[in-house]
Amino acid sequence: MMEPVTTSRCDSPLLQAFVDNRLILVKIAARITGCRSRAEDVVQDAFFRLQSAPKITSSFKAQLSYLFQIVRNLAIDHYRRQALEQKYSGTEEEGLNVAIHDASPETSHINFSTLENIADALDQLPSRTRYAFEMYRLHGVPQKDIAKELGVSPTLVNFMIRDALVHCRKVSGKRSDTFAHR
Repeated sequence: MMEPVTTSRCDSPLLQAFVDNRLILVKIAARITGCRSRAEDVVQDAFFRLQSAPKITSSFKAQLSYLFQIVRNLAIDHYRRQALEQKYSGTEEEGLNVAIHDASPETSHINFSTLENIADALDQLPSRTRYAFEMYRLHGVPQKDIAKELGVSPTLVNFMIRDALVHCRKVSGKRSDTFAHR
């Protein structure tokens, strides 16, 4: 059975200001994080921090400014952490292809053969396409920078990278089929 929600006043004027302005704080956090549910998490984190904060006896306006600053800073931290996680995370398929240390000789040979196949596939590409692919996928250069360097549009760079990836998958798939039928 659920307990009824109480809407009693908070002990601290700062916490009461937080409760009274919660929806505005969520909107502020949502503008920064880009997601309402993440903004709710940020506001909840702010509430927990405020519970352990010393009592502030300043004006109501100063208390509101303090609340907005806490939520803003937490939202920025959350956004940065999310951007960092996205930068270093990949697809499940990429995770399955991570090299395993102390792999068997057979696995090492297969991995080495796959790398040779990809290198051969890259050699078959036009030099500009190969350059765009290697700079983006291996060195992490943004597509817009590659486009400026090559004197083409970012869209064309995107297509070159996609074409190179499709070509590598096609060539490595054909060769692995050849090895499987031996």
